[in-house]
Amino acid sequence: MHQLSREEKQAGWKLLFNGKNLEGWTTLTGQAVPKKMWQVKKGLLTVLPGHHQGCDIISQDEFLNFELNLEVLLTKGANSGLKYFIQPACSVGFEFQILDDINHPDAKEGIDGNRKFGSLYDLLPARNTAAKPIGEWNQLRLVVRGEHIEHWLNGSKVLEFDRSSERFWSAYKTSKFNSMKDFGTYQKGHLLLQDHGRSVSFRNIKIRPL
Repeated sequence: MHQLSREEKQAGWKLLFNGKNLEGWTTLTGQAVPKKMWQVKKGLLTVLPGHHQGCDIISQDEFLNFELNLEVLLTKGANSGLKYFIQPACSVGFEFQILDDINHPDAKEGIDGNRKFGSLYDLLPARNTAAKPIGEWNQLRLVVRGEHIEHWLNGSKVLEFDRSSERFWSAYKTSKFNSMKDFGTYQKGHLLLQDHGRSVSFRNIKIRPL
C-alpha cells in the first residue's frame, strides 16, 4: 500500500497520498488541513464525522489529461465525492459522486439517478454500478482525455461522455450548475475530496498523465 511498482513508475504513475501525512493537499484557500476534520492514520486518509462545517481538501497540483485511481471506504449513510477541474478557492466542479445509495436520501434526488454512486453529480447517471457493501473498499478510476471522460467503479466502466456533446450540455441546462457560465469549460484544475460530515476513508490515490 502507498508504494508504486517499478512498472507503475515506468508508466508515469505518481502517488497523491503518501499514507503518512497530507503532503500535497490543502484546504480550498491554501491553508493547512485541520486535524479535527481530516485524519491520517494507519495509511488511511479519513474524513472525521461530527462537525457541521465541512472542509473539502484539494490537491496542490493541477491536472490536465490524466488517469486517476483510488480506493474509498464508506460508512452507513455517507456522502462524499471526487471532484475535478477545480479552480482556486472554488468547490464547484465535475464530481464523481461517492454515496451510500441505500441509506442516503440524495440517491433518490436528481434526474434518472444522476446523484447515485459513480454518476457525474446532478448531470449524467452512472449505469450498471456494482458498489461494494458498506465496510468494503470500492475502487474508483477516472480518465480524462480532453473532452472525453470516463468513470469506472470496481473495474467496470459506469459512465462515458464527451463534454462537447449535446448530451452533456442538455444535462447542464437542467442541472443546479446552469447559472455558472464557465462550468464545463475548464481544461485543467485541482482534484478535490469532499467532506460532507460523515466518515469516509481513502487510500491508494495515484495518478498518471495521459
